[in-house]
Amino acid sequence: MTWLNDTLDMLTTADGWCYQSGAEVASEPTALAALALAGHGRTAASHAACRWLVEHQNDDGSVGVTASQNEPTWPTGLAVLAWTAADRPTSSATVEPGRYAANVQRAVEWILTHEGHTLPQAECTGHDTTLRGWPWVEGTHSWIEPTATNLLALRSTGHCDHPRAREAVVLLLNRLLSQGGCNYGNTSVLGQDLVPHLEPTGLAMIALAGERDPSGRVERSLEYLEVNLSPRTTAASLAYAVLGLAAHGRTPSDLDARLSTAAEQTLRRGASPPRRALLALAALGEACPLIALTRKSSTWGAGVSRTSTDRGRASPGQSKYA
Repeated sequence: MTWLNDTLDMLTTADGWCYQSGAEVASEPTALAALALAGHGRTAASHAACRWLVEHQNDDGSVGVTASQNEPTWPTGLAVLAWTAADRPTSSATVEPGRYAANVQRAVEWILTHEGHTLPQAECTGHDTTLRGWPWVEGTHSWIEPTATNLLALRSTGHCDHPRAREAVVLLLNRLLSQGGCNYGNTSVLGQDLVPHLEPTGLAMIALAGERDPSGRVERSLEYLEVNLSPRTTAASLAYAVLGLAAHGRTPSDLDARLSTAAEQTLRRGASPPRRALLALAALGEACPLIALTRKSSTWGAGVSRTSTDRGRASPGQSKYA
């Protein structure tokens, strides 16, 4: 796949990873680049991205959105995933495994002591507002994407049975729409059911892989992804949808063709690092670190020590691809 080699070369030689050319270096594109490069064996380049995240980690363990903005701190879970992927043992590794263990530990402790704002349950609300997850911005209600990302971070570091992780699973299942798929946070507004979107649905499916769902909403969400992928699906939505399916062993048979088409369209529009990184991650299928790192049976990240992060219930704490 020529587009894939070109994409990895671009991510490898970048001076910094941002949302679009000329913009400020940002944490999400950097973490996605680190994950994609690690997944494709470009270890040295992955560590370069991880070092940027280390340099911009806040004193409390969180990671802000850009080089100059240390909050909001929703990218923290992505940083954990990037560091954990870069620390996995490889035969060609030039850096000792465990290099980022202290950074991961601090970030995980921050994740477990911060949460979305909860509300008393009201009959007019379509979802359970008492469940804790994670918000985009401190002091606001929990949303699908930050909750899914932080759940994946906890799973990647061996905390899949922590009470916060289990509550996050319940929250994500609760936010799935009855017909399948999910919106970005709510399930209904003023009595009207909302429509699902591919990107949050795909991410939720990655996070919920291996979880029990007697309601059948996960299966309906997977069917929604399969039915709604098309040649017009944009890069980020395609990547997350493909990975959501791959996490459940349902990688599309025509994946290469879909990704090649999306990559061509992305280049015409001005390929941004996060779009390219996401397509490179999708090309890995089930071997993508977002999936392989977070399987319950995975041993990656098992070396992270456990201290206050495992002490039970913690105290309180749009698409961006321009």
